[in-house]
Amino acid sequence: MAAAEQKKSYAVVKNFTGINTKANRTAIKEDEFAWIENAMPIGHGNIKIVPTTSAVKDSGNTVVAWANTVSLLTSANIDVNDYILAFETDGRAEFYNLTSGVKGNIAAAGTFSSTGVSTSQYKNQRVIIGDPSKGLYSWDGANLSSIGSVGLIGIRSSGAGYTSAPSVTISAPQETSGNVQATAQAIITANAVTSIYLTNPGQGYTSPPTVTITGGGATTSATAIASLVTFKTGTVSVVMNTLGTGYSNSANITVTIGDGTGWTTRATGNAIAFGGQITQVIMSNAGAGYTANSNVTVIISDSSGTPGTGATASGIVNADKIVDVATFSGRLWVAAGRTVYNSAANINDFTSVSAGSYVITDSTLHGNIQALLSANNFLYIFGDDSINVFSDVRTTSTGVTIFTNTNVSASIGSKRLYSIFPYFRSVLFMNDYGMYALVGSTTSKISDPLDGIFPYIDFTKPVTAGQVLLNNILCAAFSFTYNDPLSSARPIQCVFFEKKWFITSQGALTYMTSAPVSGLINMYGTTGTDLYRLYGDENSAITSTIRTALMPMGDSIRTKQALKFGIEATLTKTATLSVTMDSEQGSSPTYTLDNSVIWSNNSFVTIGWKNNSNVVIGWLTSNGYALYKSDAQQYGKYLGLTMTSNNAGFVVNTFEFEHELRVRF
Repeated sequence: MAAAEQKKSYAVVKNFTGINTKANRTAIKEDEFAWIENAMPIGHGNIKIVPTTSAVKDSGNTVVAWANTVSLLTSANIDVNDYILAFETDGRAEFYNLTSGVKGNIAAAGTFSSTGVSTSQYKNQRVIIGDPSKGLYSWDGANLSSIGSVGLIGIRSSGAGYTSAPSVTISAPQETSGNVQATAQAIITANAVTSIYLTNPGQGYTSPPTVTITGGGATTSATAIASLVTFKTGTVSVVMNTLGTGYSNSANITVTIGDGTGWTTRATGNAIAFGGQITQVIMSNAGAGYTANSNVTVIISDSSGTPGTGATASGIVNADKIVDVATFSGRLWVAAGRTVYNSAANINDFTSVSAGSYVITDSTLHGNIQALLSANNFLYIFGDDSINVFSDVRTTSTGVTIFTNTNVSASIGSKRLYSIFPYFRSVLFMNDYGMYALVGSTTSKISDPLDGIFPYIDFTKPVTAGQVLLNNILCAAFSFTYNDPLSSARPIQCVFFEKKWFITSQGALTYMTSAPVSGLINMYGTTGTDLYRLYGDENSAITSTIRTALMPMGDSIRTKQALKFGIEATLTKTATLSVTMDSEQGSSPTYTLDNSVIWSNNSFVTIGWKNNSNVVIGWLTSNGYALYKSDAQQYGKYLGLTMTSNNAGFVVNTFEFEHELRVRF
């Protein structure tokens, strides 16, 4: 008597969510994936293979190549033009105009630091560039100029006999392109010039300008000197400790500044005497290469016939590098150390009463500020493990800029400057233990499914992020180097949408940035000296991997014998799928499935078909929906599939399993 046929059981998986690396493969949900790479789980029955990269070509159809290795890739908009900007390790910067297809230079080698540059958009007029050591710059699409503006103006001699306010002329900027000449007005009191205030601090000054005072009916002309606003590191400013007495003539007062540890350019300054005291020292040269306050000596001497005495001063070395810049509420904001500096409404103006600085003294900020971001009507100030927001920026009746500072996160922040970006009404960012969304004042971790990936991330390599449209869905993408335990170190992108994550691999990517083109948000990247569009080529081959959960098939304590599997897919061209049937015991041999038809003659020689243009014709078993199916051999309490492919542009609709139940335990 023949044995009764064992009852066959079936399972069908059509509801696709994202990757889950936090739980064991046997414990994740049936609609989750142990790994899904270059395949986007859009929705029910719809996993679409993502496009690969495409090289960016200029208007002459030449592949765009940068002159040196890129250390920052970012984007900008000036007038009607969208740009990709590349800052490079030799200190140069270049642009590629996405609108016109023209590539050009922003600055020559040696202009910027090799790393650590930051940028911000000001209206659609120019890009503000923050260099960690060399200060601030502005680029308007044609001209680069340093935001070297005039700072304090000190009266060295008040003059006499003024019957009206004299004219004040400030010499032209040293930079010849993209500059703005500073302007100022004099105030007279008791027929003498008592102060000069700037009406425009100018732009493009690399050293302090000369100040000339003329007219006003003076019997004795006033004289004045100006300092330069600079965020360069290694420079010196002087603060008075005691003002002294008996100082009468600024011209006879000498200020000597030294540094026992050495300097590359010696700082020099001029004392300003008023009412017999030294009220301030105006830097005629802020110097370079100074290291620490404790090593800087400031000596004030007076060679007058009756010299003043008792004035003492200290040198303050600017050791805090610019870490980031942002434009917010019509002002330029600069973060260095624990201080955020704000310009006046004229973003070159860091001197007038409307400009200022704010030192974050909160204990929640450990160390220094790490990043700034302007979004959602807030200026976000990121620390390594904290986030503050500035809001409600306004100007008092006296012209002083005030705002509200609020701590919104006392335990979570990020030092990954290029991983912070706005996404819808939230701010997304990545740190060394997760990706987070800041919505209002609430910070939430969104990367729980990626916890199994984080131990393998190489945080010595760049982490970059941004938005990108994939399949008409706005996604957030984070790119980093992954020490893949199954292969080797390689860059990957973790892509997020609708509470789901999947992985992409778009080549040996080092930096990437988002940029809009014709209203669509694209992602661009570089492997060093090239420029390409991520997800830009829907036709070329791309390697994809889909590894399902290991499923108990409704009974986790019974052993199953796999009999068959099926994969439903929608294809418009030839595609080959390599599939293994997996269990907790391991994987089966690889099954190769495809939808191509091979013609052969009686001698089993393959016949090639060509059309009238001598192009080889491929024959398909189906063009559209196809059911790939195969016998399978595998045992285990849990069953699943791993599917890999090197083909582009197809959609996976369903995974199907046929198995028989065997012994318990």
